[in-house]
Amino acid sequence: MSELSEAELDALIAQATVDCYNEDEELAGFAVMIEDNLAVPFETTVLGLTVTVRKISQTESGVVAICVQGKHRQAIPILDLPLPDPPPQGVEWIAAYRRWAG
Repeated sequence: MSELSEAELDALIAQATVDCYNEDEELAGFAVMIEDNLAVPFETTVLGLTVTVRKISQTESGVVAICVQGKHRQAIPILDLPLPDPPPQGVEWIAAYRRWAG
């Protein structure tokens, strides 16, 4: 996927935050858009281990990826998650969230 322009990212931000009254609602908007558009499950590498991203969730601190490796589960902030190459479909929503979180 080619990198999105600032205008394209701003359009995604506007779509995720439409009708939001505060930052908490905007965060929830991003959580929904990422959850709805990011193709999961997918595999990536975290600290040298192959993990499977099973779902996207929201915590008080932000949007997280729920990663599974064997019987272990770990929530990793989506902005800290190393993405595979090629990235999964819907990764543009992570880029928009990163710009918003700035």
